[in-house]
Amino acid sequence: MSAERSGSPERLALAEPGSATTSAQRARVQRATVRTLVASQAAGGIGVTSGVAVATVLAESLLAPESADLAGLANTTQVLGTAVAAIVLAQVAGTRGRRVGLTLGYVAGAVGAAVVLIAALAGSFGLLLVGTCAFGSASAANSQARFAAGDLATPNRRGTAISIVVWATTIGAVLGPNLVGPAGRLGTALGVPALAGPFLLSGAGFVVAAAVLTVALRPDPLLLARRMAAGVAGPPGARVDVAGRSVRAAIATLRHNRSALGAVAVIALAHTTMVSVMVMTPLHMSHGGAALSVIGFVISVHVLGMYAFSPVVGWASDRLGPRPVMVVGAAVLVLASLLAASSPTGESLRLIVGLGCLGLGWSCCTVSSSALLTDVVAVADRANVQGLSDLSMGVAAAGGSALAGVVVATVGFAVLGVAGCVLGVAVAAVVWLLGRTGTAAAVR
Repeated sequence: MSAERSGSPERLALAEPGSATTSAQRARVQRATVRTLVASQAAGGIGVTSGVAVATVLAESLLAPESADLAGLANTTQVLGTAVAAIVLAQVAGTRGRRVGLTLGYVAGAVGAAVVLIAALAGSFGLLLVGTCAFGSASAANSQARFAAGDLATPNRRGTAISIVVWATTIGAVLGPNLVGPAGRLGTALGVPALAGPFLLSGAGFVVAAAVLTVALRPDPLLLARRMAAGVAGPPGARVDVAGRSVRAAIATLRHNRSALGAVAVIALAHTTMVSVMVMTPLHMSHGGAALSVIGFVISVHVLGMYAFSPVVGWASDRLGPRPVMVVGAAVLVLASLLAASSPTGESLRLIVGLGCLGLGWSCCTVSSSALLTDVVAVADRANVQGLSDLSMGVAAAGGSALAGVVVATVGFAVLGVAGCVLGVAVAAVVWLLGRTGTAAAVR
């Protein structure tokens, strides 16, 4: 919806900068934005987690036994695709708004799911990697949606707003892995290998998410936030510039803003810890004879830990500040990695609890550091700085995922769990450094 159209929310919000009317309109648009993001996250969550739950096992089925250690590349390319898409989608959002950027990510993810199906039918491992790479674009969109929730939120409610959208992923993300079995049977009925069936579900979820955003994310929260910021802070008669700044400017922001750089580091380290242990868990269970349905259940418990408690995490971040919540997250990541390291091959209660804690630790670190990052970066720089954050998160996790496959193949899953503990300690060290350097004031 154009801001020039009479009566549009953007027009109304800018009519009297700084007035009560502007605040009321901002709150109304923010509520509508969060509702839309909740709906798209639910659909996108089904798509992402149903595919992730079986990608490594599908890859192993396409490889010769002597090359089985390459199966982790399926998740590595997916994570790498997420990283590359993060910066591309952020740049699109910086110029065209959140709606276009997020929608593009889901459309590309749907194309990737289709390529994976073709790869499974053709028995091509190389084509599978192309598909999982494109599939990662949907993961990038799912991740960046949390930042869209913070665009119009006030600083004292930003953690809560971000956490609600993160929580919304629970709806689809818990259902997704548990639909792996039925999706596999549907695939078989349609002539698709059972392990590729979940990607039918992924493609459908991404199409629904893209449609919801296209229709309902109006006005665009990032563009409206920029208009409002320019209307409040700009001198009389100044031009309202809703364009974002360059990636180079975003890099300069991180160089000079230690709070923002620390938040990015926490996000990247926590995500690497989570991904490295999580992606090899299906193989760890499969090698012990666990059924596909049990693997899906364990992944759903992990996803529940990632998303279900995020509103509590967001509330704590708003009330106590981001740093204490990050410390708790680091401690939980260490505990989770220890539980995973000591779990037997196959299915076990210890592994289930460990994967749940792994998700919870990730949630504590990601929600609180995302809120901090949004707080301390000016609105004109937000999209590209957030994109750089997700890029670094994805690149680090891709490296961790690739190394995880090698570690498990050579020295075992237990050593991978110990490495997760080391990364958790690194998160705590970054938070300690943040405390020594201080935290920048919030930027509205």
